[in-house]
Amino acid sequence: MRKKFASLVPAVAAVGGLMNGMKKAGVLAGLLLGAVFAAPAAQFVAGADFSDLSFFESRGKVYRAGGQVQDGLAILKNSGLNCVRLRIWTGSTALVQTNSAYNYTNNLDYTLPLAVRVKNAGLLFCLDFHYSDTWTDPGHQATPSAWLSLNFAQMVQQMRTYNSNTIAAFAAAGAMPDYVQIGNEISQGMLFTNAAGANIGKVSGSYNTSWSQLGQLMNAAIQGIRDATNVTGATMPKIIVHIDRGGDWPTTQWFFENLNAQGVAYDIIGESYYPFFQGSPTNLSLCLSNAAIEFGKPIFVVETAFPYTNTCPTAWKSQLFGFPPTTDGQVSFIAALAQIVESVPNRLGAGVFYWGAEYQATSGVSEAGFNTSSFFDANGNVLPVAAALGGMAAPLVIGTSLNGANFQMQWQFSGAALKLMTSTALAPLTAWSSVPDPIQVTGAVFTVTLPVDPSQSRFYRLQSN
Repeated sequence: MRKKFASLVPAVAAVGGLMNGMKKAGVLAGLLLGAVFAAPAAQFVAGADFSDLSFFESRGKVYRAGGQVQDGLAILKNSGLNCVRLRIWTGSTALVQTNSAYNYTNNLDYTLPLAVRVKNAGLLFCLDFHYSDTWTDPGHQATPSAWLSLNFAQMVQQMRTYNSNTIAAFAAAGAMPDYVQIGNEISQGMLFTNAAGANIGKVSGSYNTSWSQLGQLMNAAIQGIRDATNVTGATMPKIIVHIDRGGDWPTTQWFFENLNAQGVAYDIIGESYYPFFQGSPTNLSLCLSNAAIEFGKPIFVVETAFPYTNTCPTAWKSQLFGFPPTTDGQVSFIAALAQIVESVPNRLGAGVFYWGAEYQATSGVSEAGFNTSSFFDANGNVLPVAAALGGMAAPLVIGTSLNGANFQMQWQFSGAALKLMTSTALAPLTAWSSVPDPIQVTGAVFTVTLPVDPSQSRFYRLQSN
């Protein structure tokens, strides 16, 4: 969770009577142009789901920055991102060999070496457990084929054992996760039924009385992770509970109130938010704010994406809420998302992960259009959206420049929720007023251009609303 910014972040400008104005304020004149003023460092998680990096590389796809082929993970880090999310399925290598590799490849054998690469790149690592042989989402939580014969009590023990063994394997390889999701988009529960058709962990529809069972499964998963950390001496990862209702406060409230009644010891609320699936940014803001107020936990948007091209799926186009499907539109969407997440009450908006960031159109792979919302274009060139998301984790730095009669200020998306204030003196605080000039998204930063008044010294600051 990020700490609240200091009340004063002084981007100081005195234009006209420059030396006199600056000397009176006790500020060096040399700091005026090209100056940077940083807020206190704080940890915000700006991440990308890069689960299929090795898969796409094995099919000849490359990743470029500045026209040069580079490791995709290095591109993420150089863009300012600090965390990578990798999914893991329970399926065996035999299932990969006999089924679609795209739909079965993310097992332990595949994910473990990729996680080692993530850690070696100096990035944080979030492990996303899908408790299934393949994809899970709200309507698809198929019990792993190897677990189907288990009854409920046996399934609880299996969850503890499986999570413990898996986490221990990552720890032994030097790739201990920093964050762990116990389930993926589990708004209807997980491990729906066993081979006999008995309910295991479904909590929607006719299974609304089964919260106790879902709670036991999740507590067993967490205990398994704790077992592995105790044995290996690793640090216990932060536990994320992830649902798909970023634009739906009533369902979010229903889910977490019921989950909390089961005493599940999680750390972070995770929400998916795609505008073309979960609705308007206004609904997202309402949901995250209400969740922060009621539950008091840090919140991650653990999945989001936005198209950079009009060749995205037709169904998406009517649900983009005024943001164009262009590279600039991607950045504008991230700017708006940053403002929403960073405005969550009590600074509980703590992270954002971009989904399908590594996707590229690949023959024989059905990507559901997510190759059109990637961090990379059709030729593997990194797009501005990567730096925009990375800017959410950057230390708040304000750059200044003077161009003729205009004074310009720029800062990263880490300052998205802050308000620009101005005064002709550093004190008193009551003398500061809001800057009326429009703030623009320019590249991956916010920019404001202000007219110069040669007769007056002027000071600026960013402050929390």
